[in-house]
Amino acid sequence: MPLRPYKYLRGAACILVLLFTATPALATQTHGQPEGLYVHQIAHLFFIISMGILEFWLRQRNLVREPGWKYIQLAAVLLILWNLNAMAVHFLDEQIHWLQVNRIDQWHLHISVPGGGHGLPLLYYILKLDHLLCVPAMVCLYLGLKSLLKHTEAEKEPSNSS
Repeated sequence: MPLRPYKYLRGAACILVLLFTATPALATQTHGQPEGLYVHQIAHLFFIISMGILEFWLRQRNLVREPGWKYIQLAAVLLILWNLNAMAVHFLDEQIHWLQVNRIDQWHLHISVPGGGHGLPLLYYILKLDHLLCVPAMVCLYLGLKSLLKHTEAEKEPSNSS
């Protein structure tokens, strides 16, 4: 059967067209005032409480001695930090309006405080890098689940051969 290079070329062309025509996606999304923001902030709070309960439950049952559960515990802690970070960004973006963010071009923003000051724009910039918490949390969750699956499959093997 002959290879069809055009088949792959069409797929690559479609992907390139989608990449170059995509609009920018902002890391922290804004919400409609005021109900959307309140509900979203409450959802972050609920997520924080849920991850706190998971972390407490893992410690209480001494599951954190196993590598898989240790990764999941770390994911829960990172997700708590990520939610606190996201809540702070929503607060700065949509509730107190102390910052002025102006888009210079597609790759550059100017963040300033109308009354002056340099600390708050720097804090805001650092908080907007929320992927530095969320991505490692997802990696830890993946590694934890993968480890638990591997451990479970290893436990099943001897019983299947009997």
